[in-house]
Parts: sequence; structure tokens; C-alpha cells
Amino acid sequence: MEVKKLSLSWQFLIVLVLILQILSALDFDPYRVLGVSRTASQADIKKAYKKLAREWHPDKNKDPGAEDKFIQISKAYEILSNEEKRSNYDHYGDAGESQGYQKQQQQREYHFRHFHENFYFDESFFHFPFNSERRDSIDEKYLLHFSHYVNEVVPDSFKKPYLIKITSDWCFSCIHIEPVWKEVVQELEGLGVGIGVVHAGYERRLAHHLGAHSTPSILGIINGKISFFHNAVVLENLRQFVESLLPGNLVEKVTNKNYVRFLSGWQQENKPHVLLFDQMPVVPLLYKLTAFAYKDYLSFGYVYVGLRGAEEMTRQYNVNVYAPTILVFKEHTHKPADVIQARGMKKQVIDDFINQNKYLLATRLTSQKLFHELCPVKRSHRQRKYCVVLLTAEATKLSKPFEAFLSFALANTQDTVRFVHVYSNRQQEFANTLLPDSDTFQGKSAVSILERRNMAGRVVYKTLEDPWTGSESDKFILLGYLDQLRKDPALLSSEAVLPDLTDELAPIFLLRWLYSASDYMSDCWDSVFHNNWREMMPLLSLVFSALFILFGTVIVQAFSDSNDERESNPPDKEEAHEKAGKTEPSFTKENSSKIPKKGFVEVTELTDVTYTSNLVRLRPGHMNVVLILSNSTKTSLLQKFALEVYTFTGSSCLHFSFLSLDKHREWLEYLLEFAQDAAPIPNQYDKHFMERDYTGYVLALNGHKKYFCLFKPQKTVEEEEAMGSCSDLDSSLHLGESRGKSSCGLGSKPIKGKLSKLSLWMERLLEGSLQRFYIPSWPELD
Repeated sequence: MEVKKLSLSWQFLIVLVLILQILSALDFDPYRVLGVSRTASQADIKKAYKKLAREWHPDKNKDPGAEDKFIQISKAYEILSNEEKRSNYDHYGDAGESQGYQKQQQQREYHFRHFHENFYFDESFFHFPFNSERRDSIDEKYLLHFSHYVNEVVPDSFKKPYLIKITSDWCFSCIHIEPVWKEVVQELEGLGVGIGVVHAGYERRLAHHLGAHSTPSILGIINGKISFFHNAVVLENLRQFVESLLPGNLVEKVTNKNYVRFLSGWQQENKPHVLLFDQMPVVPLLYKLTAFAYKDYLSFGYVYVGLRGAEEMTRQYNVNVYAPTILVFKEHTHKPADVIQARGMKKQVIDDFINQNKYLLATRLTSQKLFHELCPVKRSHRQRKYCVVLLTAEATKLSKPFEAFLSFALANTQDTVRFVHVYSNRQQEFANTLLPDSDTFQGKSAVSILERRNMAGRVVYKTLEDPWTGSESDKFILLGYLDQLRKDPALLSSEAVLPDLTDELAPIFLLRWLYSASDYMSDCWDSVFHNNWREMMPLLSLVFSALFILFGTVIVQAFSDSNDERESNPPDKEEAHEKAGKTEPSFTKENSSKIPKKGFVEVTELTDVTYTSNLVRLRPGHMNVVLILSNSTKTSLLQKFALEVYTFTGSSCLHFSFLSLDKHREWLEYLLEFAQDAAPIPNQYDKHFMERDYTGYVLALNGHKKYFCLFKPQKTVEEEEAMGSCSDLDSSLHLGESRGKSSCGLGSKPIKGKLSKLSLWMERLLEGSLQRFYIPSWPELD
């Protein structure tokens, strides 16, 4: 009896909950939630959603009902932004479900009805707004399983980077980043980036393997290594994250000074070389991804046509600078082997172009893998592949036999014939197998035609009877053999088993051992501190506690000893130190004591190492104030700079750096081209152009919004007088040099005078009244 009453009470409670669900569903009106009319356009709906989402976001709105309100707003926008769901709601009062969702609901309905036979529940009762099958329909085709990740994604990550999102049901933040994720997928997948989605609720093993213990998480995978994304989820940040995954040496910056060396590397690297001519100062991401995908077959370079001196290359290779142009160079550096030019190149077009030019005209066989690719085993009589092999000695310059063989290969474009060459001294067993035992070919070049029959090395071949000298008669004989071979394959009468080729380009044993040890240590580190960090927390806590107890007393004792020594100093020395600290402010960490004195300003040098963190990825609202100096004016200008900006160091959004004019003049002049009114650059480069004095210039750089403000120092009276005296004593310059210090050189006082009005400029900078100069993107600091 008691069991029956308990069952009735549970049934009553379930019915009550379901009735409340029905009432809430009937009361829900997406048009009313977003405050738009039924005839509103998609633009109006999106505008209203953004406004309400910002207002009711739980991170900003502390109202207790803000989260529920935001859920309703997201659900209303999901219905109205989809034309099919909006039409269903307008006609039937319900947004409708997908087939997969209906199937799951029918299963749930069946099990629920089987358990409670006295009640029938309609599928609308199970309408939950956080159901992932409805919310993340775009992610269905990217869902990853553990076996798929291990067997396909990881091997494929050696050819392209992968961007993976970790999501789950009832994930409020997952809804927030979904619009940005859709935009990222649409753009980066078209560039060649792999996309994956892991549902932590269904794929816990894979999520744990990746080290994702919270949702949402975004991570990148390249070369089998995992890197987590830690930044605001916006398109620009995710694009930079993918770009940071790629190795830094994929694409070489090519100028008129190094293009000959770059193109001449084909003989040593045994690869064709690719050059992209474009008007962008930075290498496009699509080109970097292409270089990563084909890094084993080609070497990639980039030419910025706006760089000074690029006219020489564009004129030599007849390049149209108004459209992106890709040139492929093989054995001949004076003329490209193939060219493609188009505005807005697509990935498929570039891939087809690269695949057609993956190999040289006469590639050198340097490994067994390359031999398999160039001379594959025949699959049928119609798919015969013949290899014409030149066996020659290694030479620093191109020999006459090789040049003649190369010209012959260039003139013969049959699809069934490949031309390759082998260095006999590096592949002795391979060469001796194809050459007869006579002394006729001793120290000379030879040509052999072969066809592979199986993967075990069995080949049939025919070696030309006379050595290859590259004469016209040799070419005529080889051409006759190739014509006869098309009609009679039995011409290849000799048979042999070729030994495997030695990998010539592989690193030596010691380097391979070091690389393997490094990879092993990296994997161990990742497995201990990345995948199993939660299990390691108690052990790490114990270790750090022991270290603190062990060395804590020693550190405290060291501080107490230093304090005792400071107290024992004579009073006059302490006063002298205090005066020195007030008059000469410190501007580097090395010059500062343990407790910074008044006037201490931390100024770091802007180099290629600190460039990304101090400028390119500077947080929104932060600015980097950069002083331009030279090696000769470094000390005096930094001291004056520290005094002028010391009163502004209380602002946490300001950073202070200096840039060496001797190292990065081109970078500075590129920026100043966007500030022509403030710092005009002459149209023609006269003989004094490289001597222009930019010392004392100060730039306030906003890395996030890509603009800068410029402080240009005015010449002081003392500096003009010094310059005048310098011109009068030009003829007697050697006299000043003999005294050890030039009488016409600018002293420290005129140099410091360049920054005399910097503090007023800094006040205007904080007020926001300075002129801003915007740039399209930050150039690289080479």
C-alpha cells in the first residue's frame, strides 16, 4: 500500500513538472524576447540580439536572473536567425527539430512510456535549450573520436595544423563563442587548416588525452604536438594562434641581396625553389600553410615588392607587381620553370600548381623514399614508368655531361619517362649494380634505363654501351633507345636487384640521437605536467613545501644580513647614495638595487625576440612608448628619457622601450612613411638619406588598434651652434680626432635637449589629443 502511494506521488510530481514545461514553452515568444516585430529583417534581429546579449551577459550583469534571461535571448536568436526554424515557429508555434533529435526524443519517449505505462508524454515536453544536437549542428561533421584522432589527425598534423574545440552539453560559454567559431572555421578551413570538435561528454577519453579539463577549450595540433589557446576568442587572435604554431623558418625573406644565393640552393637541397611576389609586407598565412604542407619537396621564399631594391628582381623575371605572382625555379636560376599569377589565389589553385612542380627536371636520388616516388613499380602494362638514370661523379659546378643530360630531359616531356641522376661516389653499391664489370666506365659518366618490377628492388635495365659525354651522338643514341622502348619493352634485357639507397640528407647519428632524446624528454614533460597535471598536484605541492621550508630560513637570513650591513654604513655614504639616486635615474634592471630608487624606469630594448609580446600582441588599451637612439647616444638619451617619463610610470597601461637606429632603420622608415606630415620622407634617395638623424624621436605604439603617435624633437640653439661650428672645422677634422674628443661633436647637453618637451607630449598622449597615424599591419622587425 505504501509502495502504491509512493508511486502515485512520483507520478504526480512528474506530471506537475511537465505541465510547467508546457506552460513555459507556450509562454516563450522569440519576437517578444528580442523586442522585434514579426516582419523584422535578419539585420534587425542580429542588432537586437547583440544589444541584449551585452546587457544581460552574466559576466557583466550581476542580476540573479541574468543567466536565465541570457539563455532565453540566445534561444530566441537561434530560432529567428534560422529561416527554416523561423518559418516553423510562425506557422506552428514551434521551431521544429532535426531528424537526429526527433529520433532521440522518440527513444526517450518509448523508454519513459515503457516505465510509466499510465502516462503519455509528447516530444515537446523534452525541449531543452542546451541540447547540443540542436545548438552545434555545424560541428557535427567535425566531431572527432579517439581512433580517428590517433590514426588520421595526428599523422595529418605533420602536413597541416589542426584547430580543435572542446565542448560539452550545458556549457554556457560554448554558446557565447559559437558565432566566432563558425567564422573561424569558414575562413581557416579554406586556407588549409584542419578543424576538429571533441564532445567532452561523449569522448572523455580523447578529452583527457588532449589535457582539456574544462569547456570550452581551443587547442592547436602540429607535428603531433598540442598547444592550448589562451586569449580572447576573436577571429584575429585565433588566426595569429594558428600562425604561431607554424615553424618560423618556413618562408625565407628574399631581397635583391640574397635572391641569387636562395635560387642557387637547388643543387645542395635537391629541391625546386618557389618565390611569391606580393604587395603585403608580411607573408600571407595561406602561403605559410602551403610551405608547411610541401616543406619536404620545395623551398619557399617571399618577395615584398614594396621593398627598396625589389625592382631589380621584378624587372629581371618580368613580374607584374599589381597581382600576386608565384614563380617556380628548378635547375636554371635565370629563368623560372613555371609561373602562375592571379588576384585572390585560392588554395586549390596553388596546390595544383605546386603538385605539378614538386621535382626538379633531373632530380638526384638521395633516398629510397624519393626513388619510390619518382620511379614507381608498374601496376599494369599501360602504367609503365621508365627511369633514365645518369651515374656521374659529384662536382661543385655543373659538369658538361650533366648539363647535356639536363638539356635532353628538358626537351623530352613524355609522361612515362623520368630523368634522375645519382652520385656514384655516394651510392656506390647502387651504381656498381647497373654498371658492367669492365674498366670502360671507370671515372666516367654512364646512362642506364630501368624499370622497377617489385618493391623488393628487382629491376630490368639497359645501360648504354659507351660512357655518357653529352655529345650529340650520345643524345641521338639515347633518343633511339627511348623510341624503341615504346614499341618493344623487351629492350630492357638485363635484370638485377638494386640495394636500398643511402639517405644522403639525413642528419648524422649524433644529431639524430639528440633529436630523439629531445623529443622523448618533451613527451615525458607533456605527459607529466600536461595530461596528468591534476594527479601531480599533491606531489608538486609537497615538493614546493619542502623547498620552502628548506630554503626559507636561508633567504630570510640573507635579507637580514644585507640589512645589517646597510645599517652599518657611514651616514655620509648613505647621503651620497641617496643624492645619486635622485639625480641620475636608473633605466635598466642591472643598474637598479633591490629596492628601486626614485626615478627608476624599466626600459627594455625592442628586438625581434620582444617584438611580438611588447607590440604585436599588446593587450587592448596598452601602449608602448619607444625611444629611438643610436649606440653613441644611448646612455645620455636613456637618462633624459627616464627623467621625462618617470612621472607617468604609475599608469599600468604604459610600457617603455628603446629601439636601436643602427639595427632597425628600415623598420622605422617604413612606419614614418605613414606619418608624412610629421616626418616627411624624400621621394628620391639622395646620398644623405641613410644619414638622416632620427635620434630623439619617440613613438607611442598601440599594438591592438594598429596606430602610433610621433614625437619629433626640435633642434635646440646649442645644437644649431654646435652644427655650425662643425661645418667651419670640416677641413681640420683630423686635429679634433688627435685630441681624443672632437671639438665639433655634439655634447651630451644638446642631445638631452632633444627630449626637453617630452613630458608635455606625454600629457597630451594621455589626454588623447595627439594626432594618430594608422597602419594596415605591423611589419616584421628583421
